[in-house]
Amino acid sequence: MTVPPPELPHDPLLNVPNALSLARIPLAVVVFTCTVHAAWFAALATFAVACVTDWLDGWWARRYGPLSLIGRALDPLTDKVLVCGAFVYLIPVPLSGIVPWMVVVVVSRELVVTGVRGIVEATGQKFGADWFGKLKMGLQCAVLIGVYLILGLRGCAGAAGALAVLEPVQDALVWAMLLATIGSGLQYLVKAVRLLK
Repeated sequence: MTVPPPELPHDPLLNVPNALSLARIPLAVVVFTCTVHAAWFAALATFAVACVTDWLDGWWARRYGPLSLIGRALDPLTDKVLVCGAFVYLIPVPLSGIVPWMVVVVVSRELVVTGVRGIVEATGQKFGADWFGKLKMGLQCAVLIGVYLILGLRGCAGAAGALAVLEPVQDALVWAMLLATIGSGLQYLVKAVRLLK
């Protein structure tokens, strides 16, 4: 008589961390809409709220649970929709400082890492984000916040002094973000090769 294998624990979709992750999808739509209509401060506020949900869902899952397989996949997926979509919508915006090749770098890195993660995790090994990936995400969010802020300030009288300070900082952030995006992507590829050997 064969003993049936134990049932795997149910991995619920509806819990607080996953709800916070899913909330980034409608928030992303609001950010994109604000971008189309040049409502820069509204885009900034909405994007900031979305960034808070990104931090909060991880904090909640670690502190109160559940740490689920669905949550591990859903969190980075909604991050990519928000961030990659925001960069794409900024391409045609004059003076955004975001040009197509930069967005190609960002989106390509996310597609490659997502594909590699799927391959590695299909073998039963964990392939979560590390500090370099989190740094990359933080820099991408900082660049987008800077873009929305600077675009908003350009429409304000008397903002020349603030812009003179912010614009060089923003330029440095963009290049740091691109280097972190490329560097973290290469690091993930090297890690994947080692795990798959």
